[in-house]
Amino acid sequence: MECEELTCRRGYAGPVTQPRNTDPYADARAFYGSELRRLREDAGLSQDQLGQRAFCSGTYIGQFETAARRPQLEISKLLDEVLGSGEHLQRLCRLARNSKVADYFADAAELERQAKSISESSVMFVPGVLQTEAYARAVTRAAQRFAPDQVVEQLVDARLERAHLLDGPTAPVFWAIVHEAALRVPVSSPTVISEQLAYLVQAVQARPNVVLQILPFAAGAHPFMSTSLAVMHFNDAPPVVYTESAYNGQLIEDPALVAQCQSAYDLARAAALSPEASLALIDSAAKEWATHEHRT
Repeated sequence: MECEELTCRRGYAGPVTQPRNTDPYADARAFYGSELRRLREDAGLSQDQLGQRAFCSGTYIGQFETAARRPQLEISKLLDEVLGSGEHLQRLCRLARNSKVADYFADAAELERQAKSISESSVMFVPGVLQTEAYARAVTRAAQRFAPDQVVEQLVDARLERAHLLDGPTAPVFWAIVHEAALRVPVSSPTVISEQLAYLVQAVQARPNVVLQILPFAAGAHPFMSTSLAVMHFNDAPPVVYTESAYNGQLIEDPALVAQCQSAYDLARAAALSPEASLALIDSAAKEWATHEHRT
């Protein structure tokens, strides 16, 4: 079950977004919000009253109405039942949930744009927001072996757009732990991996809000050997965790599980090389790959 669905049942509204005027014809999400508001007002209900009937907060309803949140199918079904609107909101929800990224990641992608800090771990590849185009294309094609080229290129474009997350005055602090294995896997060709690692060093050095540590082979077993993880903290909402495995992702907002993930991340960070030593190792690996390419 997705984070927002769990959140709604517990009454937590997530990162707060101030109400704003929204053009109902701007996009599918805005139209969903305007229709929800129309149905709610026709029923003579306030946001709080509708929230109580749908087992969530009025603020949460307001975020849907102002298009601050992507609508969720489960809550849309509940709202249709409360408002007697058949499957109207559910149909609009399916339209509004169209995304450039994989559907299982779409809600996490939205949350990371609101986060004040993101702590991410990655085992076998460079984090998506720090990938070069050639590297992103290679790992995407490996995961989507039988997909048309157009689909692969759309996914690559979406991944490259995410890189803007790290820039600007509202950019989060991004702390990444990358296993040494990611430096050694021959992705596509020596040139591709060499350029990726060289870019990784440059990208980190150019951004004071980005910290990267390498977890060396010598660290042995660690909690994230079979999954990628990101812990997101917000200014005015509890933290959430996003975990991802092949073709699947999950948002976790249960406080106990989030705390456990944060503790495991802190232990991995303590076992990793220092940021300075990590960049030195990445730079050395980049040069090794470049030399390998020259020899072949």
